[in-house]
Amino acid sequence: MTPTVSVHIVTYNSADDIKECLEAVMQQTYGIQQVVIIDNASSDGTVDCVRSFIERVNDTNEFIASKINTEILLVPNPENTGFAPAHNQAIQLTDTDYVLVLNPDVQLRPNYVERLVEYMEQHPDVGSATGLLLLKSAPDTVDSSGIVMNGIWRAFDRGAGEPASEWRESGEVFGVSGAAAVYARTMIKDISIRDEFFDADFFAYKEDVDVAWRARQLGWKAYYCAEAVGLHERGWKKGSRRQQSIFIRRMSYINRYKMLYKNLRGGSWLRPLPKLLAYELLTHGYILLREPRVLSAWKSFWRQLPVLRQKRQEIRNKIQNKDRL
Repeated sequence: MTPTVSVHIVTYNSADDIKECLEAVMQQTYGIQQVVIIDNASSDGTVDCVRSFIERVNDTNEFIASKINTEILLVPNPENTGFAPAHNQAIQLTDTDYVLVLNPDVQLRPNYVERLVEYMEQHPDVGSATGLLLLKSAPDTVDSSGIVMNGIWRAFDRGAGEPASEWRESGEVFGVSGAAAVYARTMIKDISIRDEFFDADFFAYKEDVDVAWRARQLGWKAYYCAEAVGLHERGWKKGSRRQQSIFIRRMSYINRYKMLYKNLRGGSWLRPLPKLLAYELLTHGYILLREPRVLSAWKSFWRQLPVLRQKRQEIRNKIQNKDRL
């Protein structure tokens, strides 16, 4: 039986990108059972753009080869619930074997889904996979070829900013970017905490790193396929840090500490402690001097601490249960 795939897209003022994104999804060589678009209260006409696209698919033969058995579902949320909660919402609405979590500013080459699902079917211990994401503005330059985490638990996009020609070798990675990630339903069920795949307390930013870390601790592998290619607009990373909104900086900053609190085990932090302290001192010295408003994000950490503590314990319980098997 052919494995089923659904595509989940969360939009927020994505009118400039969503049409091209959906066109690329409908042109996939692998049959897509369902496309779910969760709109987080856009104010730029995104919902109208999606509705127009659905009408176009239903009224023309333009995508006849790929639209067979493909349902497109639009869910307009009355408020912005955040990237992580909205994707959890989409996951609850589908039951496919694989889920493609896709940013609206990504355009996939036609064989993207086929390449990843083919490999994952052959390797059931691989719970997530990504292709080579290139910058749309500079298609010879890498946006991401997966996630790498260094010795003090800082996560980066592999190869970001480097020539695409240097990243042609497929292989295992720490994790995959949530911009265009295929996740196996079996892994989603296995690592979810309180029926949440992405931690809803993150709202947005670093939720994909959190998932990658949790998945690895529970024995799942992640794979990078160089033959599957997508183009990513990556709007908020175009400029310098100072050009990012204070909201983005706060979320990106504090979610790292939420992730560390939940996922660090035992005394694993002791060996890199000197490097970790040096990094934290430099980082917080910069923030105190240049971006003191970012530190207000700690309010959310302390407010959510009781729940974070419970989630940490649930992750540890899952790991212990796996270790007993």
